[in-house]
Amino acid sequence: MTYIIAEPCVDVLDKACVEECPVDCIYEGGRMLYIHPDECVDCGACEPVCPVEAIFYEDDVPDEWAGYYNANVDFFDDLGSPGGASKLGKVDYDSPFVKALPPMNTED
Repeated sequence: MTYIIAEPCVDVLDKACVEECPVDCIYEGGRMLYIHPDECVDCGACEPVCPVEAIFYEDDVPDEWAGYYNANVDFFDDLGSPGGASKLGKVDYDSPFVKALPPMNTED
């Protein structure tokens, strides 16, 4: 795995990173976006455009968000490697870790 998306993305789904990704490896789940570990080419283009600073290189994920590493991997367990997010569209699924979270990043 190279880059992962963490908690600041949950219930935000801004998608600026999707537009910047040259290999179409950022998939949309129900509550957050996920980077495919085998399709990502480790270019880092997504990281600086994320408005909520949710994208981290795998070795730089803050300790409090370490669970998002497995959440990104788990998202693709059943999905496999579709070969591009845009042709698949939104997937009505989230990893169990993300699905169990309370609503987040919403304005009151």
